[in-house]
Amino acid sequence: MDAREIDSSRTTGTSVNGAAEGGTSRAPDGTLRARRAPETGKGERLADWADGRLGLYSLAKANMRKVFPDHWSFMLGEVCLYSFLVLILTGIYLTLFFEPSGVEVVYHGSYGPLNGIVMTRAYESTLDISFDVRGGLLIRQIHHWAALVFLAGMLVHMMRVFFTGAFRKPREVNWLFGWTLLMLGLITGLTGYSLPDDLLSGTGVRFADGAILSIPVVGTYLSFFLFGGEFPGHDIIPRFFPIHVLLLPGIMLGLVVAHLVLVFYHKHTQYPGPGKDQKSVVGMPLLPVYTAKAGGFFFLVFGVLAIMGAVATINPVWAFGPYRPDLVTTGAQPDWYLGFSEGLIRVMPGWEINAFGHTLQLGVFIPFALFPIVMTAIAVYPFVEAWVTGDKREHHILDRPRNAPTRTALGVAWLTLYAVLLVGGGNDLWATHFHLSINAITWFVRVAVFAGPALAYVLTKRICLGLQRADRDKVLHGRESGTIKMLPHGEYIEVHEPLTPAQRFTLTQHEQAPPYELGPLVDANGVARRAGPGRRLRARLARALYGPGTRIPKPTAEEYRALTSGDDHHH
Repeated sequence: MDAREIDSSRTTGTSVNGAAEGGTSRAPDGTLRARRAPETGKGERLADWADGRLGLYSLAKANMRKVFPDHWSFMLGEVCLYSFLVLILTGIYLTLFFEPSGVEVVYHGSYGPLNGIVMTRAYESTLDISFDVRGGLLIRQIHHWAALVFLAGMLVHMMRVFFTGAFRKPREVNWLFGWTLLMLGLITGLTGYSLPDDLLSGTGVRFADGAILSIPVVGTYLSFFLFGGEFPGHDIIPRFFPIHVLLLPGIMLGLVVAHLVLVFYHKHTQYPGPGKDQKSVVGMPLLPVYTAKAGGFFFLVFGVLAIMGAVATINPVWAFGPYRPDLVTTGAQPDWYLGFSEGLIRVMPGWEINAFGHTLQLGVFIPFALFPIVMTAIAVYPFVEAWVTGDKREHHILDRPRNAPTRTALGVAWLTLYAVLLVGGGNDLWATHFHLSINAITWFVRVAVFAGPALAYVLTKRICLGLQRADRDKVLHGRESGTIKMLPHGEYIEVHEPLTPAQRFTLTQHEQAPPYELGPLVDANGVARRAGPGRRLRARLARALYGPGTRIPKPTAEEYRALTSGDDHHH
């Protein structure tokens, strides 16, 4: 068929081909001519190209409107993330100038007091970064401060997750990811802190070597394997360097990505309140609101770290001098995140066993073994709590810490233990700065290691129960208004303002499930029921942790209606 015989209704560009090609038009001589499609922008073409190969459009459509709750405590995790990014950026810069070599050289550089001193090339390159590389000292200090903030942020973030019960199903795996990140962060901090090979960091490595040597049977072999022979050797810095800049950051980056993916997949937890339930999230969409806030917060964290690096000196390696095995830095202290482990060893009595020509150094080995045991208990706690309570449901609404007094008390007890051991790890500084006896401090820590967590547990639990009672009274009788009223017979009372339904819901939405019980050990036919040791242990723990006396019954609807049926119930 000739093109000129096509019906005019089909020349408007509405056919499939015509639409794809921009339609057709009629020339002056009567012939049909195809119109050129309008030119698309480069950005649109790039987006089409990427979507056709990566499926980005459907992925973005499903996730860019994802809702995130708006609460200040959720920013603690963002502080960790942004500090980690700053660590990577500053670490890349430092890697360009640092030389991880244990070869000894004689220093002839910009820092006069150390000229002519024998040191390793690693220490010399650290001095060069600090005094000769443009911006080197600033980047070094930002890197160190970012490491401290990163670990502090992870600890506080994990405590927020712990106290609010955000680790419960389906987020147990994400809790393990966060715990692994914390442990890897501790090891990464130790390896990075040791790279400059100054007297302070060398003392820390010596401490670690002593702990390794205390391991029975294999301790000597592990030490020789790590250091390539007798301590300190020449291999430890070249070995720490790839571990610090490549292996551990790579694993941590993968865990961070997995952690964020699971946060997206499981949806975000949220604090209790009106309109919030286990199936919906109330908050802001990822794009554009949350993304804009997150971007601004990243630069805020970066700016604060830059200010800290610029005005607050940290780790002045030139003041310590190069490491020598026969010297120890005065007041040698690890960074705060390792004070827990050092405090364990400093306050432990110097017990040892000599048998068959071998010495078992219990004064070092016992605290060295306790550190991973305590940390492992933190890792498995979500699974232990789920087993004791028997709760297998998904939880997307957070607990108020007061409504889970046992868990809150356990968390405060652990933090108390950490604080006590941190004092033990700096017993020499406490003694010199406050003019105290170092023996008195050591014995105080030895007693407080046992008494402190127990006392903190009891006090925290009682405080939580007191806050539960206050919430109960507030729901039933209203909030104290501060208004005093005189009754006709002369009595003065304070007028209470009733709570709004939203406020009452927030205070009473939590569940109070009865603890797990074994039940009767004999059935209706008189046949004894078998209860294994695991079930008996679970029942005892459930009764001790969640039984009578561990919670205040929340007010019921019947109690509220009975109290509010009169006209003067708020007086």
